[in-house]
Amino acid sequence: METMILTKQYRCIHSSSCQCKKGHLSEDVIFLVFQQLNWNPKLIATLSCVCKWFDDLAKRVLWKAFCWARAPKMMLDLQSSGSHSVDGNWRALGKLLIYCSGCTKGGLFNNIHIPGHFVYKTRFSRTSGKSFLLPQCRTDILYVSDPCEHLDQGDEGDVGFFRGIFKSFSMSKVRKMLIKRGAQLHPTEVCPYCKAKLWSMQQAEMIPQSASCRLGAYEDCVEYYVCLNGHVLGICTLLPLSDSEEVSELE
Repeated sequence: METMILTKQYRCIHSSSCQCKKGHLSEDVIFLVFQQLNWNPKLIATLSCVCKWFDDLAKRVLWKAFCWARAPKMMLDLQSSGSHSVDGNWRALGKLLIYCSGCTKGGLFNNIHIPGHFVYKTRFSRTSGKSFLLPQCRTDILYVSDPCEHLDQGDEGDVGFFRGIFKSFSMSKVRKMLIKRGAQLHPTEVCPYCKAKLWSMQQAEMIPQSASCRLGAYEDCVEYYVCLNGHVLGICTLLPLSDSEEVSELE
């Protein structure tokens, strides 16, 4: 099958006279079509590239439906505070659910280059999220993924990437502590999911030892960032399997 490349168009102005909208299927029909397609994220992304009208529909409706279909219990919890949306928009959250951001040499995680890639399935855990928070912040709700393993990375050993999201990050104790400690936002890098600025939890000295235990990683080799919208992305050096099993028993 040939790959179809679509260039995003910006002529659509969302008005009743917009030429781009003439002949469009209704939102309800498009919703039903994508429901039958099981909210295929690649097709949603392709539709978003057609024009602003489709891009707006995907942001408001399709990515939200994708998130609810992929992780219904997690979405129910994230919205249980009464918010009609999630921090950083549904498209960003949809991408976080299925995309390991990897890293570029000289970027957030300086010494290594591993390309980002889509992940077929990832488990996000609220219980695991507690392990990434200092004791005084553990009333916050953080969902964290299992590490995406990239083995045999030369001098870096076995590398794991993890990602996550805070519930109601703007009201979280973690955010208040970052501000209180005068944590600086990264001068150049931004969140790969929503393009917001990032705080380094390592720089703020807010990564507890329990994080390495949960990940099965070396204690001094866990680093993660949180963006202004509460998206989390991190890296760790994984212990050899036999050693990590021993850590799990001790945890």
